[in-house]
This record gives sequence, C-alpha cells and structure tokens, in this order.
Amino acid sequence: MTTTLATTTPTPSATPPHPATATTRPRTPRPRTAPGGPAGTRPRGPAGTHPRTTAPSSTTAPPRALPPHTVFAERLLAVFSGERPVHWMLGHTVGEAYEQLVRIAPETPLRSLGPRPVLRRCSVQVHEGRAVVEAFATIATGPRVRAMAFRLERGADHRWRCAAVELDGLGATARRT
Repeated sequence: MTTTLATTTPTPSATPPHPATATTRPRTPRPRTAPGGPAGTRPRGPAGTHPRTTAPSSTTAPPRALPPHTVFAERLLAVFSGERPVHWMLGHTVGEAYEQLVRIAPETPLRSLGPRPVLRRCSVQVHEGRAVVEAFATIATGPRVRAMAFRLERGADHRWRCAAVELDGLGATARRT
C-alpha cells in the first residue's frame, strides 16, 4: 500500500496581513468626472445649469438659482447652436414663439463647425407688473458677437414662457413674410 504525503501550502487569506496595510482602509473607487473642455467653453448639459465643483459644506451658502431670463437665454442658445432640437422648447413657449424657433433655428449661423457659441451677457427690462420681461443677450462665437432678443411672459401658473424670439434680426424678417 502506498501512502502519499499531502503537503499543504498556506492560502493567501491565511497569511497575516502586511504591517503597513493592516490598518489602512480598503480602496474605494474615485468618482468619475467629465473630461474638461477647452477654456472658454460652457459645460455640456441642460441649459442654465452649472456643474458643481465641490460639495457644499455647512459653512457655505447654497448655490444661487439663475434668473429666468438667463435660463431661457441658455435654452435658446442650445437650440440655435444645434445642441438641442427645437421641440425641446415645446413646453417653454407660448403663442408664435415656437413657430419662430422652427423657422429661425435651421438658418442660424451658430450651427457652424467653428468655435462653440457662448452666452456673454444677458440683460432684462421688466414690464407690466413684473409679468412680462423683454431680454437681450450677446452671444460670442470666437471673435464674432451676435445679438439675441426674446420676450418672456409669466402665465397664471407662475411659470415663465418664451413669447417671441429674434436672432440678429432673423425673427423679425421671418415674421413679416
């Protein structure tokens, strides 16, 4: 009868941990962040939102909400630049504004393959008991600066909706024909 000798080798879990790693915590994966774009570009995403760079602490104030005219300027710029489709504005328009967007959006020079358009300035003029706002914005595309004007109206549900829009006079000529 033959007897075989079984040799046992210690398993990795049976070996004592290395002294340097015995007190350290297990590694947690790092959160993934979006790759950065070239300087001077705005983040991709829903218009009017800004990515948070740090988590708010108890000592800092909460992030300030953007005014409605700035939010709408970013939304309109996203449609004019081709970043978003025109139907993205369906629930945010009233009256003839949606038809104006349908006519203007394909004609805009902001859809070119050059530098990405960026909202530079957005100002507002308030009318009629703060229920109507006329806003104008400047849009930079490289060295070129363009003008955009739009009208916001506050409905009975207290939501702002775009009632008219023009870009470098495109809305005015499209309306007259």
